[in-house]
Amino acid sequence: MKLLSFIRPDGVASAGRLDSGERVVDLGRPLPALIADSMPQETPPGADVFHLAEVTLQPVVPEPSKIIAAPVNYRDHQAEMNEAYHIDALGIFLKAPSSVVAHGGTIRLPYTDRRFDQEGELALVIGRPGRDIDVTDALHHVAGYTCLLDITMRGGEDRSTRKSFDTFTPVGPYLVTPDEAGPLESLTLRTWVGEELRQDADIKDLIWSVPRLIAYASSVMTLHTGDIITTGTPAGVGAIADGDRITVEIDRIGRLQATVSAQDAVPCPTKGAHRGPTPPPTVTPVRTEPANRRPQ
Repeated sequence: MKLLSFIRPDGVASAGRLDSGERVVDLGRPLPALIADSMPQETPPGADVFHLAEVTLQPVVPEPSKIIAAPVNYRDHQAEMNEAYHIDALGIFLKAPSSVVAHGGTIRLPYTDRRFDQEGELALVIGRPGRDIDVTDALHHVAGYTCLLDITMRGGEDRSTRKSFDTFTPVGPYLVTPDEAGPLESLTLRTWVGEELRQDADIKDLIWSVPRLIAYASSVMTLHTGDIITTGTPAGVGAIADGDRITVEIDRIGRLQATVSAQDAVPCPTKGAHRGPTPPPTVTPVRTEPANRRPQ
């Protein structure tokens, strides 16, 4: 099942189920309320049904209580960033909930004199809350999976600062329930910037698997329904600029797109530009292929 958050034609925010790729069944409640209960498999009597083109998509969870992120969770990304440590030593970090933006939204670069990179990732949304979750039970706490872009300012400022600007977490377009997502180890993630395929990785290559990441995060903080956990990015990060179109596609999960704007950017007030891990100076595309020609 695919779930999405949206604005109805009458301006009311709601959440629903996507049927047949284009029919949106309004389930009448925000997505966290839907996933906290047993999610309805059948259309409620009298439910409004819209064509996908009639509604305005919102982030899968428009107001998550927190976004938990995994730093350096692929070894090839560790190598390209010249990082001495990976997630085993770094743990997790938080992104501001206000950084989320919907599929088709605009990433707004705040500064004229700093480098910003794209990071495509698999993310999950917590359905059943918990604390100190056992790794063997972790997947039972997952409501579903989605695509996410962790936009990053390079430099020496704290990760939570560099990744928490408004619009720096495009997420969506919808939430795919575990039964439809299938085995995570068979998923492949790809990220394009324009027509350049920059990232092409298998989810099975995560250093910490999804269950281990959930279990660890829950040992640090209570996980609540609607929390987003994003699993880290593989090699292929690179600079983005005004006018770029970014696409993240994950098998069976969906395709997330966002555009980049530098309108109203100003000089950066902090001085971390020449500190922190050294990113790759250039990006070598996996191959050049228009993202809009990829299978839907």
